[in-house]
Amino acid sequence: MIKVPPRTLAPGQHCEVWIHDIDTGEDRQLLVTRDLLLEAPNWSLDGEALILNGAGFIWRLPVDNPVLDKVEITGIPPVNNDHVLDPDGEHIFLSALDDWHLYRAPLSGGPAVRVSGKEGPPGLFHFLHGVSPDGLQLAFVGVEAEERDGGVVFVSAEICTLQSDGTGFRQITSGGAPADGPEYSPDGEWLYFNTEAFASNAQIARMRPDGSDVTRLSFADTVDWFPHLSPDGRTAVYLAYPPGTAGHPADLTVDLMVVRNGDWTKAERAVTLFGGQGTINVNSWSPDNHRFAYVTYPLD
Repeated sequence: MIKVPPRTLAPGQHCEVWIHDIDTGEDRQLLVTRDLLLEAPNWSLDGEALILNGAGFIWRLPVDNPVLDKVEITGIPPVNNDHVLDPDGEHIFLSALDDWHLYRAPLSGGPAVRVSGKEGPPGLFHFLHGVSPDGLQLAFVGVEAEERDGGVVFVSAEICTLQSDGTGFRQITSGGAPADGPEYSPDGEWLYFNTEAFASNAQIARMRPDGSDVTRLSFADTVDWFPHLSPDGRTAVYLAYPPGTAGHPADLTVDLMVVRNGDWTKAERAVTLFGGQGTINVNSWSPDNHRFAYVTYPLD
């Protein structure tokens, strides 16, 4: 398999972990680090901590006492920024670098168990984004990739589902339009995701978990990625790149857009920041529905 090292900070760059309050509009800085690039916060279901990846490991960052603590998970390659909490609140599903498979591990630390690979195309890259509310189904991006000129080229990216025991693989999008970020609605009735099926720029859409009833939700000139719904389903946040952006790169000025009461045509700019890749790849809403976490990567 193609191996890619974990992301690192550039010279003169640092990493900041923040929390945004959607009621007051206030932002609270939790942590600044100049030696570790952290990404993709999840918010623990007890509301006490953020769960992030960095340097190929998983880290716990308490909200009230923000000191990083590495979660000692064994039996897994370095992890990337596509990780989602198990609804049981005690485990986490992870996407690994090197072998590009999905794993499940205890949040308290311990051995990981590989989930993917029992079914599906051989050599498929797995990038996890969603877990159904009952914890029984995973939604991920299945990517076919090739190594060309010393780099990795993604040939296709389709939304797929898999039972959390590794069975029942299913590809639910087709046609070649790049799609990413599939995440279940809190009631499990929909998958929210971003796709280029409607325009040359990625836009937010939703569909049933079987791939039916595909509906476009955003109609902006921006390049829109990673829709995340609050636990009560009333609010959403997504990442908006400048028009013309290809993919979801790092180190650009981007906006975090908030959608209230399902009206995606009236999204409000909540935060403008320097970041992109790693900022909000996975759901980072607090259990109380009023806050979400994000990461920025300013240059000194």
